[in-house]
Amino acid sequence: MANVGLQFQASAGDADPQSRPLLLLGQLHHLHRVPWSHVRGKLQPRVTEELWQAALSTLNPNPTDSCPLYLNYATVAALPSRVSRHNSPSAAHFITRLVRTCLPPGTHRCILMVCERSDAFASACALARAFPLFTHRSGASRRTEKKTVTVEFFLVGQDNGPVEVSTLQCLTSATEGVRLAARIVDTPCNEMNTDTFLEEIKKVGKELGIVPTVIRDEELKARGFGGIYGVGKAAIHPPALAILSHTPDGATQTIAWVGKGIVYDTGGLSMKGKTTMPGMKRDCGGAAAVLGAFRAAVKQGFKDTLHAVFCLAENSVGPNATRPDDIHLLYSGKTVEINNTDAEGRLVLADGVSYACKDLGADIILDVATLTGAQGIATGKYHAAVLTNSAEWEAACVKAGRQCGDLVHPLVYCPELHFSEFTSAVADMKNSVADRDNSPSSCAGLFIASHIGFDWPGVWVHLDIAAPVHAVSLGPGGAPAHPTIRPSLAGQPLCFPCWPLPTGLAAHTLSCIQSPSLAPEHRLSSSETFCVRVTRPAVVPPDLWSPRPWEQCGCCVQSFPTRLSSAGGPGALVSPFSSPRSQERGGEENPGLCPQLVLHRL
Repeated sequence: MANVGLQFQASAGDADPQSRPLLLLGQLHHLHRVPWSHVRGKLQPRVTEELWQAALSTLNPNPTDSCPLYLNYATVAALPSRVSRHNSPSAAHFITRLVRTCLPPGTHRCILMVCERSDAFASACALARAFPLFTHRSGASRRTEKKTVTVEFFLVGQDNGPVEVSTLQCLTSATEGVRLAARIVDTPCNEMNTDTFLEEIKKVGKELGIVPTVIRDEELKARGFGGIYGVGKAAIHPPALAILSHTPDGATQTIAWVGKGIVYDTGGLSMKGKTTMPGMKRDCGGAAAVLGAFRAAVKQGFKDTLHAVFCLAENSVGPNATRPDDIHLLYSGKTVEINNTDAEGRLVLADGVSYACKDLGADIILDVATLTGAQGIATGKYHAAVLTNSAEWEAACVKAGRQCGDLVHPLVYCPELHFSEFTSAVADMKNSVADRDNSPSSCAGLFIASHIGFDWPGVWVHLDIAAPVHAVSLGPGGAPAHPTIRPSLAGQPLCFPCWPLPTGLAAHTLSCIQSPSLAPEHRLSSSETFCVRVTRPAVVPPDLWSPRPWEQCGCCVQSFPTRLSSAGGPGALVSPFSSPRSQERGGEENPGLCPQLVLHRL
């Protein structure tokens, strides 16, 4: 997907889905409000109005559902009909999942996103997450063939007018920022070191007409940035503090975003193990998020003074590495006894927020970091943790998270009870807690806040995004493969009739996957093992299938491992055994039910 361009347009125009595959996506009650006249040009001549209405009638999202409309070229997918109070009304996480699994392949594709205007921003960002920019897969087509996905919004509800040009520009800026941040996070450290991260910062600065301020290597030590310097001094590529500043006329307040940019975290001398170290390329997620957000905000004409502060280092091992028991003097003037070199993010951020307070004069400081593994335990994989000295900003962050799809949930803010965890006999504080069972994510954030002071009159907000960054990035193993075999019509890729499956059926043999009519990337080896999921009937033209009285009853849904078989030749299907359900129906096989078969490589 690295070569996919994402375009937002007021109208994507009409096209035969066989030449421009289409995904229609939205909550079911919203999809029912789309008039046939709006989708006709995107579906005809392949799909009739009757088929469109029949497809909508078969959808039963729990929490999501999808139904092919025409071969592998057009699909309609339904989002959850309801979400809880702690989720985004847009159901953003499900949008990303459905696009990854349901968007048909092709060089030029279209997504029709059906939603309310208030959910358009979150939906656009969720769509962007489905198209990561980074890949090093060696396929020539992935390197050279440019692909485009055009997104059109159909707005429903009270404010259902057309999408304005200014809104499309905002969505474009935001999604470009999302994809930029994801690309940096997905890029491994042998390419995304502190030098190359600085180049990314300079590239954004050049685009925006801003010259970054950069403090590096020994200058960090000389100027008192003991946190950043101490963490990164053992690496080949030296640590850095970089600042991009947007200073418009008429600004009424100064805001600083401070990002943790640990391009790789070995843990230092408190080294991570072989199972916990892979994936630590993501430890620069905070700085990547700040860079993407800063670019988007400035391009949209942010009216206040905005500083993006990047604390860049590689937490490496070497003769010059920081040791447990070392004491560092940080930019705040406070000393820190190191008792865990794997608690390094708070050290670089402490210097960053101190600089934002002392040198930039920020009224509002927001730091973003993949800070603690405990965050995932506290608020889960999908909700970032927010810790702040302001109840008003805590509520605002939760509200903003629901609106944009980047969910957040509060942590306990109680420095008078928690900060004693960092007590040191020889320095102002230690860098890691004494009791890991005492709200460690809150404590880690409080460590950062202590370097601007708990009595500081400004607003301080801390976002711990450790688990969400890991949940959405490609990770060390890359994206999962999900080749799909969809229902088909005469003369096209094979149709799989459905026989009711018996309870407890352990295996089901298919021998149809080597069909010459299938695209090469869908031809699966007979030696591979797959998971087969059988879902409800797809919509098929009534003149091709004889209806049965019980046709709309659906079929049972089961998942089970299977191996492909060469028995029977290409295109053959080995029927499951007869089941009690089929006997209740007179033992009659029902070729009128055409289920969707989705095969996932195990």
